[in-house]
Amino acid sequence: MVREARLDPEVEVLWEDFHAEVNVPSEQLRTWLLTRGSGEESFGSNPNLDLPQPGREILKVLNKRKVDLTPEDIEVMREAVERIRELMDAKPSRGNADDTWRHSLLDLGHDPLVER
Repeated sequence: MVREARLDPEVEVLWEDFHAEVNVPSEQLRTWLLTRGSGEESFGSNPNLDLPQPGREILKVLNKRKVDLTPEDIEVMREAVERIRELMDAKPSRGNADDTWRHSLLDLGHDPLVER
C-alpha cells in the first residue's frame, strides 16, 4: 500500500489557489506560449525557441503531481498566484477588450474570459 506524502498545509492551500487561478489547461497554455514565443519581437539575432517565461515554469508545475513539487515549483506557484491576482485587481477600464492586459494574464495561464 502506497501512502501519499503529507505536504505542508500552506503548500496544500497554495496548490489549490494555483489551480484555481491558472485556469487554462496545460495544452492550451503550451499552444499559447508557442504562439507568443514565435512572435516577431521574440526573435533576435540568436533566437531561443523555448517557451517564454514565466509560462514555461508554470507549465512544468501544471504537469506535476503535488507530491513531486520542488521548492522552486512552490515559488513559481506563489509568484503566479500573486501576479494573476495583481493583474485581476488592476483590470483596465476596457476590461477584457484590453489585449495587453489579457495577454499578460494568458502568459500566466489565466484566461479572464473563462467563467469560474
